[in-house]
Amino acid sequence: MDNGKIGELIHRLRRERGLTQLQLAECLGVSDKAVSKWERGLGCPELSLLPELAEALEVDMGKLLSGELAANDRVSGNVNRLRFWVCPSCGNVVTALTDTGVSCCGKRLRPLTARKAGEEHSLTVQRIETEHFVSSGHPMEKEHHIAFLALVKDDSLLLRKLYPEWELQTRLPFWGHSRLYFYCTEHGLFWQNV
Repeated sequence: MDNGKIGELIHRLRRERGLTQLQLAECLGVSDKAVSKWERGLGCPELSLLPELAEALEVDMGKLLSGELAANDRVSGNVNRLRFWVCPSCGNVVTALTDTGVSCCGKRLRPLTARKAGEEHSLTVQRIETEHFVSSGHPMEKEHHIAFLALVKDDSLLLRKLYPEWELQTRLPFWGHSRLYFYCTEHGLFWQNV
């Protein structure tokens, strides 16, 4: 561990979040002098404080310990790295632009891996004026249905939740050269370009 690099990172992230040394210290139950010492590279936080410090600074604990954040590692992320999680208990859909820990209904969720849709899973997408009309003959039964559609382009995401026993027919805005993600409760996450 490089105390100097870790200290510089703590200083930078604290300031980006608009926190004073005293405010950060109060979050952690330490003195502002301890925070000052860390930021000057004259010491490091105790291991027991690292999870709380990482949460307060909104950074991964591993990145905090390395003392470095690459440009794409920042929380703002990149829509091309969009991740999806679906809770198997309640069906809740969670998205994030960076790798993160996600829990729902008391369970830790794993990010879904999207596969390119083959013929058996592709959706029918027709352009009608300024919209896409999306439909499918996919089963829409309680145990086997498309749970959501997500249209993604550049810096935009539109997520449409779908429900069993409804026909899969919906309209989405025409964004051109975008990607459509959809989640089958039995076969997983798929994507196709639209």
